[in-house]
Amino acid sequence: MQNEKTSFFKSFLGGLRTEYNKIIFPTRQDVVKQSAAVIIASFLIGGLIAALDLVMKTGLGYILK
Repeated sequence: MQNEKTSFFKSFLGGLRTEYNKIIFPTRQDVVKQSAAVIIASFLIGGLIAALDLVMKTGLGYILK
């Protein structure tokens, strides 16, 4: 019983190590590029939402006058 548990645990850790070695981590340059793209996209979308909000608020102001 104990031997089966030990064997299962060793097999599990071996499989875990095999799967871990398949991971491809991004390079620093990739992380910087992707982070910059996310930040720029966030600002652009935020600006678009702010512009639409301003247009709607101004238009609603004219309608309600």
